[in-house]
Amino acid sequence: MPYRADDADDPTTAVPLITIALIVANLAVFFYELSLATQGSALDSFIRAYSLVPCEYTQRCAAYLGTPSPFWITLFSSMFLHGGWAHILGNMLFLFVFGLHVERSMGVARYLAFYLLCGLGANAFEIVAAANSNLPGLGASGAISGILAAYLVLYPGSHVRTLIPFGLFFWTVRVPAWIFIGVWFAMQLIYGAASISAVNAGGVAYSAHVGGFLTGLLLVRLFAQTHRVDRLRVYHQA
Repeated sequence: MPYRADDADDPTTAVPLITIALIVANLAVFFYELSLATQGSALDSFIRAYSLVPCEYTQRCAAYLGTPSPFWITLFSSMFLHGGWAHILGNMLFLFVFGLHVERSMGVARYLAFYLLCGLGANAFEIVAAANSNLPGLGASGAISGILAAYLVLYPGSHVRTLIPFGLFFWTVRVPAWIFIGVWFAMQLIYGAASISAVNAGGVAYSAHVGGFLTGLLLVRLFAQTHRVDRLRVYHQA
């Protein structure tokens, strides 16, 4: 479990306004979900209406009665929905650990645009990979996968401080970022390939993680501030 991403050559001092705002927005929506849990089927209806349902986009199923109009709103709304405490806390931890550095490298407006585009890329990848699925997809993990890709590109020589459980205690280990994120991405590919034959079985949308990560790799240099890209060029040539 990561708890801090180190960056020796560009220490983060500015307040990560967008990262904090995104965390607050996700938590606010989640607490709204919790408030619906006591109202019979209200929570299920809300999740179904505002999540991403791939077959609605491929026209292989009818849109749910409560789906907003236009239905492509769910491309965005699904990014702010979560299925439980473990889901949202895990996502928000990764967003905070890696997002504050990426936000510093991009600036407020570029970072927000980058985050949303990575989420859209993740959802598009999920629609293609699970075209027949009528299961609602939700969560910020697709967009956050793009943040991980950006961190890997922008801070290739950094380390991730990770807690490893050992009985009742935890070990703190500094893992090179390329190993931590590389292993994470490899796991998404492996589990994603294993779940292709069972796209309607539910569970984690690994294809969305892969799509968000690849989108982040493609877009990061377009959104990173010029001085950061120049420093990367020097870093790689050294």
